[in-house]
Amino acid sequence: MTLFYIVLATLLGGLLSVVVAASLTVHVLGRVVKHLVSLSAGVLLATSLLHVLPEAFESKVDPHNLFAALLGGLLFFFLLEKAELYRHAHHHEGDGHDHHHHFDQDQAGRGGYSVLVGDSIHNFCDGVIIAAAFLASPELGVTTALAVILHEIPQEVGDTIVLINAGFSRRKALLYNALSGLAAVVGGVVGYFVVGAMQEVFPYLLVVAASSFIYVAVADLIPQMQRRLPWRDMAQQVVWIAVGLSVVILAKGLMHSH
Repeated sequence: MTLFYIVLATLLGGLLSVVVAASLTVHVLGRVVKHLVSLSAGVLLATSLLHVLPEAFESKVDPHNLFAALLGGLLFFFLLEKAELYRHAHHHEGDGHDHHHHFDQDQAGRGGYSVLVGDSIHNFCDGVIIAAAFLASPELGVTTALAVILHEIPQEVGDTIVLINAGFSRRKALLYNALSGLAAVVGGVVGYFVVGAMQEVFPYLLVVAASSFIYVAVADLIPQMQRRLPWRDMAQQVVWIAVGLSVVILAKGLMHSH
């Protein structure tokens, strides 16, 4: 059953993002993403700091080693992004940048493969993270999967906008994004069979998972929100971050009550 839950969670993230992207116009997508970015920041920070890291540090592993793993994870994802192999694009209109055809064409790279390869690697990592979380405990798996799913939606929507502006047809962009989303399922299955045989590494994998969430939130999401905005927009950011925090706290409470 654990493998079933892992596959379901990883598949759900990719499908939801494609459904959202397919159901809205590019203009509406751009407007929606900015709210989803704030929501994702709250969800990722709450999941990593209130759930995943505490679970890892409750193990018998030396905290010094876990903090070293946290540092290593942050540097690892930084280097992956530098190599353009770990993308988490969140493209939205009115963000202070001229994100139109020429910009998006550069972002997509030759034929859009830069976006798709980077996104696939990101999704694969997310799949491994979800598998490790479910293997540690069902409660942690559900909370971690929820964080990944809520983050995947703005990420995939952002990539869809980039690919469309770079010359892809809407159908082709959606299809390729759906295919790249299957990398999460592959990562989940690989994580189940490979990680499942190494129980002693669970605390380290949880810390690396937390480092992924923290890196995306601090290096990508929060900087997007740190711009001069009307007070109404700033208030909306705070509200959506609070919603993200509340979702994780409520989900954790519901899981523990059962």
